[in-house]
Amino acid sequence: MEKELAFKIFEGFSIQRWNDLVRPFDIVEMDKAGEKMVIAYILGKFEENRGKKIDWLWIIYASLFDLLRKISLCDIKSPVQQMLKKQFPNEYMRLNEWVLNQYRSMIKDEKLFSEFTIYVGQKSGSFSISDELLPSVRVYSAAHKYSTIREMEMLEVVNEKERFLDIKEELEKEIQPYLDLEGLQKLMTHQKSYQFLLKIEQLRFQTRWNQTPRIPGTSVLGHCFYVAIMTLLLGRECNPDMCRQRVINNFFSALFHDLPESVTRDIISPVKQATDALPNIVKKIEDEIVNKELVPLMEDFFVNELIYYTSDEFSDRILDADGKTKHVSWEELNQKYNEEKFQPVDGRLVRICDHFSALMEADISIKYGISSAHLTSGRESILNHYAKGEIISGIDVNSFYRNIIM
Repeated sequence: MEKELAFKIFEGFSIQRWNDLVRPFDIVEMDKAGEKMVIAYILGKFEENRGKKIDWLWIIYASLFDLLRKISLCDIKSPVQQMLKKQFPNEYMRLNEWVLNQYRSMIKDEKLFSEFTIYVGQKSGSFSISDELLPSVRVYSAAHKYSTIREMEMLEVVNEKERFLDIKEELEKEIQPYLDLEGLQKLMTHQKSYQFLLKIEQLRFQTRWNQTPRIPGTSVLGHCFYVAIMTLLLGRECNPDMCRQRVINNFFSALFHDLPESVTRDIISPVKQATDALPNIVKKIEDEIVNKELVPLMEDFFVNELIYYTSDEFSDRILDADGKTKHVSWEELNQKYNEEKFQPVDGRLVRICDHFSALMEADISIKYGISSAHLTSGRESILNHYAKGEIISGIDVNSFYRNIIM
């Protein structure tokens, strides 16, 4: 992975949203991207339950490409972009070309850059969208709109209502075309799925490295999305022969890997490792609380999948013929189980990216001049966690980490 691209994506933690309004908490682009994908998952699962075909891979890459685009255009508000698109189409096209050029040197994967170009063309209207893809596009678009509405609803509590009159009217108009989506109906009428989303939203308010000052601050939800994106890109680079379902499973396993923290809060690593037995005890307690507080809020048609994603989240695994989790080696994932029917997951790859995100969080703050014993010891601990030359999931992890931050 290119060092420049990893740092560029990390800029999503620094892009402030709604910064012309009173904000009771930091609202940043990475968190919005994470919540949007959680909502897309909920909406997409409802549509699949109704017999619709959802292209999860397209939705996953759309979330990456939208984030890259947003990072480049962070100072241009969405309504302004829409006006540009409608009133000045030629300039809007040139603006999109400018965005693509910002990443040409960072994205060495020609196929990925081509997919990025096609997505930008689809978004601008230059490229058509197939009928087969429309249900997926509608799910993703609805998730984008509703995640913005959720931010507005949280901000309305501390802002004068007059500030939101035009914004609210515009958002309500934009969400109208998607109200036939069953999942969206459930969310907007505050049914069970809405309660589930509220629990996950708590991850936006939980700050990582809570015991030390740090720049930029990162939430648990934003961290999860960064881990998911790194899992996608690193998996693509180091193991390009993964089947589609394996890529999808890896992404959502990464996105939801800290889901238990929505009800347990973040227990920092030094505390978890205070005694030899404590990590297993903490995991057992987390599972019990999740089963009691989160599972009842999940829909029947995705509860088993989410439990599969969040249990043994850092183990390479498949589902056996009886639907039970089976731990396997990375070699077995590649040689025997790289098919949709086995639901393969590269849990150790997710762990590598989880550690990488933590390393970036510490290292970047230190480089900005905001340091502490917690950050420096955490940084060194992660760098020394993997032995030199140790290959995991096809990656020389120690070398990868050091090449990125050194």
